[in-house]
Amino acid sequence: MAGGCLPGLLFLLHAAALLAAEQEVENLSGLSPNPEKDIFVVRENRTTCLMAEFAAKFIVPYDVWASNYVDMITEQADIPLSRGAEMKGKCGTNESELEISWLNQAYTLKLYFLKEGHNTSRGPEAFWRLSRIQFMYDTNERTYFKDAVNPGKHTASSHQLSALVTPAGKSYECQAQQTIPLISNDHQKSVQLLLSEVRLQPFDITADFVFSEEHKCPVDQREQLEETLPLILGLILGLVIVITLCVYHIHHKLTANQVQIPRDRSQYKHMG
Repeated sequence: MAGGCLPGLLFLLHAAALLAAEQEVENLSGLSPNPEKDIFVVRENRTTCLMAEFAAKFIVPYDVWASNYVDMITEQADIPLSRGAEMKGKCGTNESELEISWLNQAYTLKLYFLKEGHNTSRGPEAFWRLSRIQFMYDTNERTYFKDAVNPGKHTASSHQLSALVTPAGKSYECQAQQTIPLISNDHQKSVQLLLSEVRLQPFDITADFVFSEEHKCPVDQREQLEETLPLILGLILGLVIVITLCVYHIHHKLTANQVQIPRDRSQYKHMG
């Protein structure tokens, strides 16, 4: 009996080892000049299938006792995503995941991505989006939570989320800060996720460790327009001035070459 189980056990061990060899996860945050920015890469079959760069911080309300030890008041914990975080990921054709844990798994962030298609007036179009967020946190952790009442583990989740919507085959980029609300199972408290300096692509990466063409968020597009609009207006104004001067110069030259006919007939004798 034991001899019959051994080949099956060896097969399972081989399959597990093969799976581990086929998937790699890398935290490259040390390459970022911004200490608050993290870089994560998931590779399968020696090919990059998910890349994420962003700075993240969570604002988490929690209860503490007031000074009279009778009433409770609400404090706020600001929890940044720290460097050196552990991570794992999952890549699929239409669904991908990224899981990040830090401070001995006191905090875990899970991001779920979905790729889907729709029929539009221009024909079928595909896009991907961030479809769900889960943030697990432990108020027993003392770095950010001070004397929490009834400390324990909680989960904050998104509700009907459709964020970072991007055309398929492109990466999402947004330097501006975005706020995504989450609802905690700790008395339905509102937790906020602050994302900034985001560059993310969970599908269709064609080159190893290289993002595809970026799709900028509306805020970045507006800021870029605000930056370039004065330059464009200045160029147009300069062009108008140059054209006006050229027209004036040509007109002046033409009128200077014309023979001036005197109005006084007595001046005709001086002509010729």
